[in-house]
Amino acid sequence: MPNGLKYYDLKVGGGSIAKKGSRVTVHYVVKWRGVTFMTSRQGLGVTGGTPYGFDVGASEQGLVLKGLDYGVEGMRVGGQRLLIVPPELAYGSRGIQEIPPNATLEMDVELLSIKQSPFGTPVKVVEG
Repeated sequence: MPNGLKYYDLKVGGGSIAKKGSRVTVHYVVKWRGVTFMTSRQGLGVTGGTPYGFDVGASEQGLVLKGLDYGVEGMRVGGQRLLIVPPELAYGSRGIQEIPPNATLEMDVELLSIKQSPFGTPVKVVEG
């Protein structure tokens, strides 16, 4: 993509398409230099982990990493995508925890569901 994000569809889903304004639920694994440093897949039980939900477009308010936000847009429910996220769309020059400044990340993302728009849909009031 022009912003430096690269993505590879590992599996194309058959469900709805994530677009700006969609509330999505994903599983993700974030790696740096082949080492997992963040994942939603850890947890108890058979399925394990807690999916992560966010609104596509929320990176504009700083609520989600831009690389994840931009990378999910256009995916279909049930799909899996590998994102190569440049520093500008990840943690930039500040880094975080064990991730150094200016690090390029790999994110494996699976789109689990799309819910109704959290921003609200205009409702036509019908008086009877």
